[in-house]
Amino acid sequence: MSELLSMDAPRTRIAATMCWLDIHYDLGDGHPLLGRRMPDLDVVTPDGPVRVFTLLHPARPVLLNLGPPLDVSGWAERLRVIEAHYTGVWELPVLGRVAAPAAVLIRPDGHVAWVGDGTDAGLRDALTRWVGSPAA
Repeated sequence: MSELLSMDAPRTRIAATMCWLDIHYDLGDGHPLLGRRMPDLDVVTPDGPVRVFTLLHPARPVLLNLGPPLDVSGWAERLRVIEAHYTGVWELPVLGRVAAPAAVLIRPDGHVAWVGDGTDAGLRDALTRWVGSPAA
């Protein structure tokens, strides 16, 4: 076992499994982040840099928008919308590198409920499922 733990790939995989970072909820097909734990990246917001998990402290869903603006006005009272950008590599502890999304809807437990590709396709359905019906 000590020989395995001296190698990067097995050590990373075992650590991710022990921390439950390998959990994947089946939320349909799509981006590899969908249904997985959001990586704790350092994103840059208009107020300065912030860690993603810091955005989850209020225990509310977060729409992390890294691309064009998205209309979520019907959910504004129940959703934190964070406009940001990130220039690094997106890497998941179990999967490795993944394509950078334009936006992600993060549940309060840190798992990704929707991944945007620069459009709002599927966003209204995901918001309704995880945040509730839009306000009138």
